[in-house]
Amino acid sequence: MTHQEFLQIINPVKDKMYRMALRMLTSKEAAEDATQEVILKLWNRRKKIRQYSNPEAYTMTVTKNYCLDQLKLKYNNNLRIVHQNYESGSVSVHKETEIRDELTWVEKIIRQLPEQQQMVFQLRDVEQYEFEEISEIMNMEQTAIRVALSRARKKIRESLTKKHEYGIRKS
Repeated sequence: MTHQEFLQIINPVKDKMYRMALRMLTSKEAAEDATQEVILKLWNRRKKIRQYSNPEAYTMTVTKNYCLDQLKLKYNNNLRIVHQNYESGSVSVHKETEIRDELTWVEKIIRQLPEQQQMVFQLRDVEQYEFEEISEIMNMEQTAIRVALSRARKKIRESLTKKHEYGIRKS
């Protein structure tokens, strides 16, 4: 595989690889390093990439596994699951503070989910992957993915509802 052929495979997915690494490692620097390391690994395995029917799923699996390895090594001490990346000049400071607060709450709730639910939620609701692709990346049955996603969404919804209703007396 030539350098150009490799880039044709990697360029369309490198942003998704970065976002997944950022979601798992939470630090921009760690995510950038992880993305570069994974691309280097993929370059060293470039002959294998063509063997896969879905090279994107393969690259995302390698990214996920690399990040999990980094987390196991306790390379990253400051873990967060949701990245706050919302900027708009037209939003008032008050509204921006509310949005940031809400994202912080969602982040806390997601961190309390089991790791598998966190990953399925990230891949489906944030990265917008199809269930077939998630199945390949996570090495799970699609029904198990749907159950994990449903449970994650339910926990997030219930926790946010509880937070918003706190202190409100129901008659």
